[in-house]
Amino acid sequence: MIVVSDTSALSNLTLVDHLWLLEAIYQTVIIPEVVASELAAASNPTISAMLQLGWIQTQPLINLPLASQLQQERGLDAGEANAIALALELQADDLLIDERLGRQVAVRLGLSIIGILGILLVAKQRSLISQVQPVVDALIEQAGFRVSPQLYQRVLALAQEA
Repeated sequence: MIVVSDTSALSNLTLVDHLWLLEAIYQTVIIPEVVASELAAASNPTISAMLQLGWIQTQPLINLPLASQLQQERGLDAGEANAIALALELQADDLLIDERLGRQVAVRLGLSIIGILGILLVAKQRSLISQVQPVVDALIEQAGFRVSPQLYQRVLALAQEA
């Protein structure tokens, strides 16, 4: 299974000590070079250290014009645009992305997307975590992860915790 990730999903899961879920679910996560650069430049040393993990692999993007076009025409940031372009290039099974605009563009381009909340639901389904709510709460409090009250309740209902 091929999964490509943007920056925020990796850094947010790192901040709440749940990055390991991605390895448990996917075994390997592929990131474009731009995302690797963003992670390396992070002020938090724990985030930049994730680049040393063998299961996070950096791959060069061939279709740079597409990433540039996504940035200019769609208003995406470099990490999102490059992750979308790399996911298309690799015909990825999943693109790990949370930002609304990036998700909308990815879906329009035919990509299968999943976000952190989806990862948590899969993790609970596979008994990797016992509860979703404490991790979501930690994401909100420690990582500044934004989730609407409606989505928060929906995720808890899907996790059978509401």
